[in-house]
Amino acid sequence: MKETDYLEGNTKLIADLQKIDVFAPFTKEELQKLLSMSKLRVYQTEETIVQEGNTDTWVYFLVYGSVRILRQNKEVAILKRRGDVFGEMSFIDNTPRSASAVADGDTVCLSLDTTALNELAGDDRIAFGYILYRVFSEILAQRLKAATKELLELKGKDDITYWK
Repeated sequence: MKETDYLEGNTKLIADLQKIDVFAPFTKEELQKLLSMSKLRVYQTEETIVQEGNTDTWVYFLVYGSVRILRQNKEVAILKRRGDVFGEMSFIDNTPRSASAVADGDTVCLSLDTTALNELAGDDRIAFGYILYRVFSEILAQRLKAATKELLELKGKDDITYWK
């Protein structure tokens, strides 16, 4: 893994991030704050990004490439869309990693150190936390709908229109 910490004030990266749906709720100033707490990490094919069972404080946003999510060495998902998020569950519930994440080809992630959120003060901390939790909530709701749809299809239920 290679990483850079030149992100604070990087206007080109901010402009690129603003084009990714997951970052739409953030203002330019909030994205600058996000970048000040982040690193851009580059992974090569088959390089482990997150190891199941480990504990750390990082949340990842896919910038480009793809990531395979493995649970007990079995593939459970492939993330390919710019802005896909992984590693958020450990942040939300403060537990060890429930799955591994492995680069599927050359992959770049914006990696957010969530301990930096504790260094924010007052309104910044509240506003930034609200936005992050809203992003995470939307992502988890999408995942829950997809899982429910798949479960209903596996059970042979015909009425799955709500989950489309």
